[in-house]
Amino acid sequence: MSLSSSAMSALLLAALLAVPMTACDRQSDRGAQPKENSAPAKQGVAGLDRSAAGSPLPDTVLTDPAGRTLDPGSLEGAPVLVNLWATWCAPCKAEMPTLDALAGEYAGELKVLAVSQDLTGAEAVVPYFEEAGFAKLEPWLDPDADFAGAYGVNVGLPLTVLYDAAGRELWRYSGDRDWTDAESRALVEEALGGGKGGGG
Repeated sequence: MSLSSSAMSALLLAALLAVPMTACDRQSDRGAQPKENSAPAKQGVAGLDRSAAGSPLPDTVLTDPAGRTLDPGSLEGAPVLVNLWATWCAPCKAEMPTLDALAGEYAGELKVLAVSQDLTGAEAVVPYFEEAGFAKLEPWLDPDADFAGAYGVNVGLPLTVLYDAAGRELWRYSGDRDWTDAESRALVEEALGGGKGGGG
């Protein structure tokens, strides 16, 4: 039937358009992780979402490869930028150097948390961090997705969420971007009261 066929085509197109093209899907099962997604980066604020503004910073304790723990609640008093990422996610890896640069630029004013969603934890993350040679980013692990679970089921990666000094969400951004550009700095400075003036 032609009507039902065209209606089905329209639904399929709508479903495809609803999927962020720069995001990697998080594995929901405990099997092998997906191969790298090499979708191209997309700039702009298309992935910006303020619908969860006011939500608290997740209180799940994170660990690092050395076994140190971090209670995100202990960070209250300073703005926090959380980035959920994984080594198998090419868009995640593409933006990591810009997150490292952002962490350096706002050192002492903003805490940047890079929270890995790799199922194998330190086994995957440590070699990647050693190879990348980041100056400011620290590897935090969430292999069971307990921390990421606060953001909903089937979170697409990368996901970046900004919290104010009181630990309340301001916005979240789905997909990768250059976190060093002027537009990104303006977004980050929402938590800082414009402290750096959003220079270019």
